[in-house]
Amino acid sequence: MKKYGLIGYPLSHSFSQKYFTEKFQREGITGCVYDNFPLASIDEFAALIQTQTDLHGLNVTIPYKEKVIPFLTAQSEVVKTIGACNCIRIENGELTGHNTDVVGFEESLRPLLQPHHKKALVLGTGGAAKAVHFVLNKLGIEFYEVSRTPGTTRQLSYQQVDEAVIKEHEVIINTSPLGMYPNIDECPPLPYQALTSSHYLFDLVYNPAKTLFLQKGEEQGAAIKNGHDMLIIQAEESWRIWNA
Repeated sequence: MKKYGLIGYPLSHSFSQKYFTEKFQREGITGCVYDNFPLASIDEFAALIQTQTDLHGLNVTIPYKEKVIPFLTAQSEVVKTIGACNCIRIENGELTGHNTDVVGFEESLRPLLQPHHKKALVLGTGGAAKAVHFVLNKLGIEFYEVSRTPGTTRQLSYQQVDEAVIKEHEVIINTSPLGMYPNIDECPPLPYQALTSSHYLFDLVYNPAKTLFLQKGEEQGAAIKNGHDMLIIQAEESWRIWNA
């Protein structure tokens, strides 16, 4: 039996196990199983690898996309560049880190992207944000990170994001877990009244399908998209990597 799975904490929000289980059934893939491995600390990772000897691949989610890197035997060029890993291929005891968030985000962002979308705000500073930065740089979109504790000239605090900043940055991407199930009544603290029909709000969260962040954008006429397509694209890319 080939085993695949997801590490992170908590994992109650994740659809990955359901997605892969249904994929195996739909495509007639036998001898494979996909399990959740909630790790309260990254310190539990080494024991997981030692005890689950039939593991062939792992996905990595919040909060371990950066913390898992020291455990890797090798890294793809993208992981080396951005410092975040969300996919691990396991073969002959070797753990090779990849990042499928990059392709997932780029392909899911593009359909609603318009020529006037030249500047962006990226909410959050975790591993997923690093994949977003990589894609925005590739697309030539200027951006600021928005952090509760800004520490660089490319970061703003939420208090600094006023109506003028919102109007200037017509793409807003939430990479934080704010609004994710079960905390569906939360959203990033922004002056949503400044949003217009020229804005594009993208939320990497996909559970719930329409977060409060997206609801508030939709009410102002903004284009909105959640992370569901990104999930599917990156999941299929993970499967390709595991079976290459």
